[in-house]
Order: sequence, then C-alpha cells, then structure tokens
Amino acid sequence: MAKSVATVWVPVDDMSRALTFYDKTLGLTIKDRGDDWSEIDAGTLTIGLNAREHASAHSGGGAVITFTPDSDLDEEVRRLTEAGVTFAGGISDHSWGRIAAFKDSEGNDLQLYSPPQ
Repeated sequence: MAKSVATVWVPVDDMSRALTFYDKTLGLTIKDRGDDWSEIDAGTLTIGLNAREHASAHSGGGAVITFTPDSDLDEEVRRLTEAGVTFAGGISDHSWGRIAAFKDSEGNDLQLYSPPQ
C-alpha cells in the first residue's frame, strides 16, 4: 500500500517557460533544473516537470494540482492576474471552500484552494 505521494509529474513543452512560470509567477523554488526533467519544491510535494516527447500529443483530463496560497485567496488571484494568469471561472465558493482554477504555461490544470472560514 502506498504511504505518500513523492512527486507529481507534469508534462511540459518548453522547460524554460515552465520553470519561469512555477518559479517567478507562482513563487515556488526550483530544486533541480534540466532539459528533460526539473523539480519544483511545493512544500510537502515535489512537482516534476517532464519534457514532453515531440511525438506525444496533448490529452484532455488528468491530474489537477491544487495550491493553498500563503495569503488571502482574493489577493493571490489578483497577484497572479497581474502576472498574466487567466482565471476562466473566477473564484467559486462552495461549502467545502473556495477555488480558483487556472492553467500553467504548458496548459496543465492548476487551482488555488482556500478552506471554509
């Protein structure tokens, strides 16, 4: 039985662009940098950026990485919007919390999450 998640692999077309997005836009730390594989420190999780093979087509669906901002959700959405991130659905409120969905520089699904107050 698995006891934890070690890494989430995220396919990327342009490693440099993806590293800039996760480092400069999201403010996460680059642990390891390479042409085919790079690692991002996301607190208790490592995000592995895996260079997509040119023959590999983009597919729909897949995992969504959810981040908990270290500031107010509205403030973080504002900051990321100013950095060029688009939140297609804005912020949605639910009984279990608030989310704001967006995509990384490579088209992968991400979201911000804030638990209910």
